[in-house]
Amino acid sequence: MSSIASRAVIVTGGSRGLGLGLIADLVANGYRVATCSRSSSRELEDLVATGRVLWKKGTVGEARDDDAFFSAAEAWAGPDGIWGLVNNAAVSSEGILATFPNVDSEQIIQTNLVGALYMARLAAGHMLRRTTGGRIINISSIIGLRGHTGLAAYSASKAGMDGMTRALAREIGRRQITVNSINPGYLDTDASSSLQEVQRRQIVNRTPLGRLGRVEDVSPVVRFLLSDDACFITGQCLVVDGGVTC
Repeated sequence: MSSIASRAVIVTGGSRGLGLGLIADLVANGYRVATCSRSSSRELEDLVATGRVLWKKGTVGEARDDDAFFSAAEAWAGPDGIWGLVNNAAVSSEGILATFPNVDSEQIIQTNLVGALYMARLAAGHMLRRTTGGRIINISSIIGLRGHTGLAAYSASKAGMDGMTRALAREIGRRQITVNSINPGYLDTDASSSLQEVQRRQIVNRTPLGRLGRVEDVSPVVRFLLSDDACFITGQCLVVDGGVTC
């Protein structure tokens, strides 16, 4: 096994929110990280300046962008190759399905599900050629497990991601490549900034641990699944939600 210091990991959608937090945590714990997003941010640029992060502009779910980014990440990773993929890039839009615009549904499915499939295909091929194992982690959601009013397209994309996790785990497990989903609950990030205060209170009141989740609640789970300690865990959906679905 290669040391953590030489392991390169891809985290898609790393310019803000959970993706940015995951990159910062991984870098702080010795990993090198390649990421792509439609735009950068000051915080991401600071991480790039450490020399341990590669950023490329691109839209996840666009095959040409995905191919170009993955090729750049492979070259940047060097001879040890890419150890892990964290499929984090996602978009969301809320509305009752009966009046929900088709274009919004298509964008959600294209980014959240098709993009994850594209990246997983590229990562699986790379890891199979290296023959030294690897990790694929899909950042899903409790919405994919339970559903939520006004989020039918988003729920479908995340449920599809969980299905892909289980199928791909069966396909490539014999080559010591694990595939798992992490299903966070409601996180206190940019993605939840549109919640009204009454909605926040309702979520907190339904959560046994009495608060929204934080990036710091998810990042250790990602690190664990990337580690050698998680070598016998695959095909699983790990819920990190403060007990809201229990």
